[in-house]
Amino acid sequence: MGNVLGPNSTKARGSVSTSEVLPGEACKRQRLLSTSDEDNSRLIPSLPDEISVQILARVPRVCYLNLKSVSRTWKMALGSSDLFCLRKELGTTEEWLYVLTKGNDDTLLWYALDPISGRWQRLPPMPNVFVEDEAKNGLAALPRRMWSLLGSSIRIADVFMNWLRRRDALDRMPFCGCSIGAVGGCIYALGGFSKASAMNSVWRYDPVKNAWTEMSPMSVGRAYSKTGILNDKLYVVGGVTRGRGGLNPLQSAEVYDPNTGMWSQLPNMPFSKAQVLPTAFLAELLKPIATGMTSYRGRLFVPQSLYCWPFFVDVGGEVYDPDINSWLEMPVGMGDGWPARQAGTKLSVIVNNDLYALDPSSSLNSAKIKVYDEEGDTWKVVAGDVPIHDFADSESPYLLASLLGKLHVITKDANHNIAVLQAGMQNHLASSQSMASSSDSSFGQLAESSAESETELWRVFASRSDRSAELVSCQSLKV
Repeated sequence: MGNVLGPNSTKARGSVSTSEVLPGEACKRQRLLSTSDEDNSRLIPSLPDEISVQILARVPRVCYLNLKSVSRTWKMALGSSDLFCLRKELGTTEEWLYVLTKGNDDTLLWYALDPISGRWQRLPPMPNVFVEDEAKNGLAALPRRMWSLLGSSIRIADVFMNWLRRRDALDRMPFCGCSIGAVGGCIYALGGFSKASAMNSVWRYDPVKNAWTEMSPMSVGRAYSKTGILNDKLYVVGGVTRGRGGLNPLQSAEVYDPNTGMWSQLPNMPFSKAQVLPTAFLAELLKPIATGMTSYRGRLFVPQSLYCWPFFVDVGGEVYDPDINSWLEMPVGMGDGWPARQAGTKLSVIVNNDLYALDPSSSLNSAKIKVYDEEGDTWKVVAGDVPIHDFADSESPYLLASLLGKLHVITKDANHNIAVLQAGMQNHLASSQSMASSSDSSFGQLAESSAESETELWRVFASRSDRSAELVSCQSLKV
């Protein structure tokens, strides 16, 4: 009969005592341990890191936030600029929409929309920045409503009306009146008021690092300035600063180069229309202010107004030409017809090299999209009945954005939720141009066809439930 093997059997054929280790076996174990250590240090076990990075570069960016929790090594890799350079080489970059909102408690929050998945992600909060307390006279009693407005959403009439009423809530909200710009794949928050003083600080949000970093300050503190991008540089013009008599408008302009991290001065805006007022009294009474800015055909276009609360007078605007480093007068038709969103503000967006603006209608829940015709120096209506709901208490009822090569309107729907509306502008533009060149006999048929397709022009591209939030600003970034 065969032998019975038990735990105490030491002479079974081919068996080796646990205390005995062959020389070759020790080397094999050492190699296994070394391989195990290497796998633990790799992004993906058994794969070279070069291959792992290639895989991560092809993963949708919306997954990165969760993937960073896998390990410290993954977190470092997913926050590496080399990975995003590889995404650019592979053609896997993604364009996202970033929307800045303000809550009931005056808290500013950024949300990023991935247009492919339709998912929203919340960004890290903007840092709490305060300057040293100064004597609380003049601007120290400026109202909270003023500080709840940022960038292009300024409503100067309300600012001065509330300023005269001296309602004090200034210290509740940092970055009040800051301007927002985007260049080099990053978002910049510039200036604003803090504790009655205009700040010159500049903060940058880097989507690769998912963090805010303080950058080189501007040459002067300014709030409610206007920003624009030209030749991969960030331009800042105008705004207001604190003065003895209250808010003083600025004519200065400067440009930031993200490659060097340095600011350079530009010639002051002449405000030439303000220099030809008929009387000294009007010149003292009406103050010039920049009400918008856009980069168009290699130049910066800055619409301007003269204001004296509660009156605003559009005076065209001026154009900065970087080739001659000088300001020129804006074309008359462009300045006179530039639609105004709120008192003193003019919002626009560039989509496929065309300049668009939204013209609010006098009737409720209606607006029109206009495009600027450079050849004819006129603004033409290309879409009507934009579904903008009338919110009388809203500081900023809508925003404009260029995303994925199409015009988008960000607004609040009937339920007060944030809605991103996408315009089928390409086909509609073609229809509008055909209508303009058609004969009288076919004009009526084209107009009827256009009216029928109007309801199909806009579609809800994305939405977010946030009834208490107010729209402040938006930017699109391709990373």
